[in-house]
Amino acid sequence: MFEVDPMASEVVNAPGLTLNRNALAQTTMRRITRRHRAFGKRAIDILVALTAILLLSPLLVCIALMIRKGGTAAIYSHRRVGRRGQPFPCYKFQSMVANADVILSEHLAANPAAAEEWRLKRKLKVDPRVTRFGRVLRESSVDELPQLFNILRGDMSFVGPRPIMFEELAQYGHSVRDYFAVRPGLTGLWQVSGRNTLDFSERVEFDQHYVRNQTLFYDLTIILRTVPEVMWRRRTS
Repeated sequence: MFEVDPMASEVVNAPGLTLNRNALAQTTMRRITRRHRAFGKRAIDILVALTAILLLSPLLVCIALMIRKGGTAAIYSHRRVGRRGQPFPCYKFQSMVANADVILSEHLAANPAAAEEWRLKRKLKVDPRVTRFGRVLRESSVDELPQLFNILRGDMSFVGPRPIMFEELAQYGHSVRDYFAVRPGLTGLWQVSGRNTLDFSERVEFDQHYVRNQTLFYDLTIILRTVPEVMWRRRTS
């Protein structure tokens, strides 16, 4: 089907430039392989997300109705950084009180230890903004199920770095290029590696490692580790 160019291994000489055709061919093949892998990953994302939404639709509706009884919207979106640095609305079930930003500011101002925890991890182990039902949703990670619709939209993938806020970009430094290279994930390597015990710099290292070593088999491994990780986190919370 294809003819092999007998001159493919020769070196092309041009003014100020020496280009090895073999190296060029290898680079091209790597790019093609990455594109095929990305296409396969996207196809799997769409198929699995559609299936999950159909199977989980009764649960999603029940959770939404229970949240609505508390007087807040069932689903909210928060601006996050996506692939190539593009912003997107990241969906979650509402797990906080209506004036969450005010409560957070007051809590951090009155509690230096909590302020330091927030600075290091952008998370609080004891978060005064979270409702009782919201705590159940968070401990089981069910609050993130609406991100299945983000996957369908193409904002996210099942596996990747967890989506971050724009104000967190500076903490990635040069590693931000790795973050921009892929879609954020519903789960990820940081998620299954003890996320609550890691500071943000360690999270960046996990994200960089995943992006530079990602394969479909690696994705499957992370997905299989997610369920026991969530169950263990719920037991110890």
